Amino acid sequence: MATSASAQLSKVVKRQYMELPQGDQVQAMYIWIDGTGEGLRCKTRTLDSEPKSIEDLPEWNFDGSSTYQSEGSNSDMYLIPSAMFRDPFRKDPNKLVLCEVLKYNRKHAETNHRHTCKKIMEMVDNQSPWFGMEQEYTILGTDGHPFGWPSNGFPGPQGPYYCGVGADKAYGRDIVEAHYRACLYAGVMICGTNAEVMPAQWEFQIGPCEGINMGDHLWVARFILHRVCEDFGVVASFDPKPIPGNWNGAGCHTNFSTKEMREDGGLKCIEECIEKLGKRHNYHIRAYDPKGGLDNARRLTGHHETSNIHEFSAGVANRGASIRIPRTVGQEKKGYFEDRRPSANCDPYAVTEALIRTCLLDEEGDEPVDY
Repeated sequence: MATSASAQLSKVVKRQYMELPQGDQVQAMYIWIDGTGEGLRCKTRTLDSEPKSIEDLPEWNFDGSSTYQSEGSNSDMYLIPSAMFRDPFRKDPNKLVLCEVLKYNRKHAETNHRHTCKKIMEMVDNQSPWFGMEQEYTILGTDGHPFGWPSNGFPGPQGPYYCGVGADKAYGRDIVEAHYRACLYAGVMICGTNAEVMPAQWEFQIGPCEGINMGDHLWVARFILHRVCEDFGVVASFDPKPIPGNWNGAGCHTNFSTKEMREDGGLKCIEECIEKLGKRHNYHIRAYDPKGGLDNARRLTGHHETSNIHEFSAGVANRGASIRIPRTVGQEKKGYFEDRRPSANCDPYAVTEALIRTCLLDEEGDEPVDY
């Protein structure tokens, strides 16, 4: 199994340094989304005291020409602190700081979807939009081979691995447990985890989160997963179809509800939203992965618990549909619906914004409205 050289370094030696007192000073790790729309970057600065809110955190900058976000002749980009969490790696009082990225002219960067998402969420905050996102991922060795798979072949066919228990069914549970506890420590709204259908594939769920918090908490949960995997010397992949052939892909199913949907008779509102979504399928497919639908085309084939990327469908308890209404929601006539189309590497800001635009702002057509 190919693991990184860094993972071979002695963690015992490191620990004696990490236990040294740091006085009143605090390490703040600034995190941002790079120019790919799916990669994360980070760097750390020292603060003289523990920040109590976002307002206590200074703006910062970085070299955008090294993150696919600017050219070298005008490379300074601004980091605007947007959400703060406890740091599970350096522990209290140190912080993780999720940032928005602005260009040299203070306009938001092309992959800063948080900016418009926040504006859209504020337009509908009286409707209390709740989201829950199910993040699937695959653990790989540093050579790109799925963790625990035979080096020159494949494991047994899918069937025993989903929610499986045992060394021959669950590959890499240590990473899952470490990530879960680190998220709880950080204050990330993680609500569950399970082994997925393909061996070495796992899922964690974030939510319920209201409005912009959905994107903030999922991005920080992804960052924590990457850091945990770094410590173990392996790689977390959000590729929507990491292994071609008769293996499940990886999605990021998105559950959505409003105050009206959650109240008695809310099923009528859910059905109206699904009708609106059906008329705007192409717009949503473009918003649901960072390559405008090209990544999802490998996953949404109509097989392996997915719908066909070219067709819109909806059904109660149907995991082969674009939109699934859970059976309990159909019975109780209220609750939420699940959009099964977003890919594992989607931007949650773009996904949640698209749902609000179509379902609550009644937008139509293939382009978003500029407010």
